Amino acid sequence: MAGTFALMGQRRFLPLFATQALNAFNDNFYKMAMVVLVTFTIYKDPTYEAWFNALAGGLFIFPYFLFSALAGQLADRGDKSQIIRWVKSAEIGIMLVGAIGIYTHNVVVMLTALFLMGVHSSFFGPIKYAILPQHLNDNEVLVGTGWVEAGTYIAILAGTIVGGLIPAEISMFGIVIVAIIGRHTANYVPPAPPEDDAKDLKIDYNIIRSSWQLVAGTMQIPRLYLAIISISFFWAIGAILAAQFPPLVKNALGGDNTVATMFTGIFSVGVAIGSIIVNRLLRGEVSAKYSPISVIVMSLFVLDLWWNVSHWSHLGSELMNWKAFLDLTAGDRIIFALFGIAVAGGMFVVPLYAFLTTTVPKSQTARTVAANNIVNSAFMVASALVLAVLIALKLTIADTLFFVAAMCLVSAYLATRLNKASAVAAADN
Repeated sequence: MAGTFALMGQRRFLPLFATQALNAFNDNFYKMAMVVLVTFTIYKDPTYEAWFNALAGGLFIFPYFLFSALAGQLADRGDKSQIIRWVKSAEIGIMLVGAIGIYTHNVVVMLTALFLMGVHSSFFGPIKYAILPQHLNDNEVLVGTGWVEAGTYIAILAGTIVGGLIPAEISMFGIVIVAIIGRHTANYVPPAPPEDDAKDLKIDYNIIRSSWQLVAGTMQIPRLYLAIISISFFWAIGAILAAQFPPLVKNALGGDNTVATMFTGIFSVGVAIGSIIVNRLLRGEVSAKYSPISVIVMSLFVLDLWWNVSHWSHLGSELMNWKAFLDLTAGDRIIFALFGIAVAGGMFVVPLYAFLTTTVPKSQTARTVAANNIVNSAFMVASALVLAVLIALKLTIADTLFFVAAMCLVSAYLATRLNKASAVAAADN
């Protein structure tokens, strides 16, 4: 755990950490403000609410599928810190569009801004992990990755709480202010010029061809294939759970927006804690040895959540707030299940990201992360479509959790294979 806390006081890490945290905060500030406004004010029908949440999740993720290959190429060939500043400048304009949508209660404008935020984040995504091996020592990369992941989820928590609780007329100003602050912190990210063997990289601006070639080339390497598919299953699981929180709270549990905010917040804190725990266990070693058992434990907590939701008997004529929810013993059990899912998920995914960025040449890290993001986004969009189909088939929210549990078991199998393949490669070296 060399330099665990020392990194937070150094320019080679702190400005990046702050910028990515503000990025995650604003994404979720805006998304939660929009979802709460639509779910609890604009729409009054459970089916429309469920469809909207599935559509919103898919729209935010789809740009990762379209633009990650281009983003990875640009990040490997150019100065990553300069690209960060360009991206954060664009965020200010996008949040102005989102503010207009919130002010006018125009769902189309709000979804347009959400899609543009997805574009913005698809260009930022490859950099926040790929820049770490450039600025950190080899024995600090896992620590840095853990801090980035933990910081991201703490920021998700904060953004979710703020977006879920404050009035819409305040949110529309807040999202623009946070974007401006994020642009300022980006100024302090140290230069991250391209590696010598990437300076002459030819950029392919055909997003379809470049995406296909990047994914095909990356996925031909067995260890990267297993890591990327494992991470993709995790994000697909997370996408389904996140999309379900507002309608689950309102229509299955009888809670209001404060309960939905609390659920997302607990999930975020849990992932952050899991990120820290696995860092402690691995002590700086980049390894997937704890990932299989972590995701198996995750599946058990998902089944526990299913049981508690399907046996819920506290629906009333009025929606309960978070205090009333916590007064229920059954509410405590649901909170415990959510927290367990999140902690186990954090322990599962953090080492896999560190694995991606440390087992390839530094000149290829952004493209490797970009390939991962493309596959992740494909899985997440697919999960949103599957969720929409399950809703159309009249499956209850509780029943869809069975699907999530099955995905956890697939992830455990893939992580086991990855751990064995890594051990064999290490022995050969």
